Amino acid sequence: MERMIIFCMLFFCSSTALTAAPHKIAKYKQLLKTIKRLETTVKDEDVELLHTPENPVDGCLFTAVTCFQNGILKLQPKNSQVNSTFTQAIKVLRRFTISDPGKHCESSCESYEKKKPTEFLKSFEKLIKQLFKD
Repeated sequence: MERMIIFCMLFFCSSTALTAAPHKIAKYKQLLKTIKRLETTVKDEDVELLHTPENPVDGCLFTAVTCFQNGILKLQPKNSQVNSTFTQAIKVLRRFTISDPGKHCESSCESYEKKKPTEFLKSFEKLIKQLFKD
């Protein structure tokens, strides 16, 4: 009886661990696909340049994600035909969060170089890949 309980506990724990990973991978893939879709619909000329975090250190990842989320609000669609796709992509990216490690980061959004929206999105994609690599 005792062996049966231990077996059931091990089976439950392993099945729980296996289902957690695919959810994280699906979320990661959705974010990357959304960024790629947004790159084709975003206006890149005659727009405000955006503070673009590049290669943030581990303690500053939360700050970098916050900078990207603030910058996303400043993006504009190329034209009215892509407006609905653009709006949906913005909603998906705004919902993305990471937990705040509580560490104090020396850099602020304003300390990062300003770049065009497409370069901003490429850096955001790079950050997402860095976050989910770990």
